Amino acid sequence: MSSVVMLRRYPLKSAQGEALTAVAVEPTGLRGDRTWACIDRLDGTVGSAKHPRRWGRLCDVAATTHVVGAETTVTLDVDGTSLRAGSAAADAALSRHLGRPVRLSRELPPDARLHRTLPDEVGMVPDWMSGTRPGQETITTIAGAERVGRFVDFGAVHIVTTGALDLLGERIGGASVAAARFRPNLVIDAPGDPEPGQELRLGDVVLRVALPTPRCVIPGLPQAGLPADRSVLSALARHYRIPVAGLGHAACFGTYADVVQPGRLNLGQRVR
Repeated sequence: MSSVVMLRRYPLKSAQGEALTAVAVEPTGLRGDRTWACIDRLDGTVGSAKHPRRWGRLCDVAATTHVVGAETTVTLDVDGTSLRAGSAAADAALSRHLGRPVRLSRELPPDARLHRTLPDEVGMVPDWMSGTRPGQETITTIAGAERVGRFVDFGAVHIVTTGALDLLGERIGGASVAAARFRPNLVIDAPGDPEPGQELRLGDVVLRVALPTPRCVIPGLPQAGLPADRSVLSALARHYRIPVAGLGHAACFGTYADVVQPGRLNLGQRVR
């Protein structure tokens, strides 16, 4: 039987995640996941490492959640200094670190948008962005902002399986591929990804798979102690281009899921 072998949340969009042993799953996802984001003070866009030149250094920032009674705070580690998210000091430190004026926010901007740089690999450009070309910089809306109400790209929960990671490693040439490259909430010990529409029962939590996850440049970036690896994007472009929910083809890896029934989720939880 399958089980949860990795459980992670990302308090600040595109910053490092935190490993968990247990977490409350709410209707909009893991409690505390992607509830904060950097907002560019110049154009109001949301900071995302999908545009590495602007925002890639967010991957160097650690974010940790602290719960004391009913109060939840997030502490950031920026260049070795610990700062509370939402403070003027944190905004100033992040602005220096990123080289652009930013503010931290838990409020979703109207029509939330982000800058992105498309991967150089031809197969990584999804069909619904057919007017763009590999390597091009563009601005897109964040579908998950309106759909889920957080700074997520689409679904409330992002899932990767060990079987899919193993197969990707074989296709790269036998190398091990770290799950962290894909920034999942859950890694499930299973031979392959669940199908759209399938429900996963994890104790009292029920998730419904929405669609496969279209990939951007982030899996190939240096992050959380991992070096840059262009071979991951090349393999995704060659082997993982599939149809997505009537929108056309895209290079996908992992799945997005919505929360059907919230509850408590523990590392090691059996999945059926």
